[in-house]
Amino acid sequence: MPLEAGLLEILACPACHAPLKEEDTELICTGQDCGLAYPVRDGIPVLLVDEARRPA
Repeated sequence: MPLEAGLLEILACPACHAPLKEEDTELICTGQDCGLAYPVRDGIPVLLVDEARRPA
């Protein structure tokens, strides 16, 4: 289930404050040095750095 466009526009990475982009069931940080992937569970973004997946 995609997030509402208005919601995605105001969300930012909690670690570096860069915008996020939606991919499958994650929100990916667009910051060049960051790249954390935050899960979306039941349509709710979990924007906790401890829950984020590190880039490969």
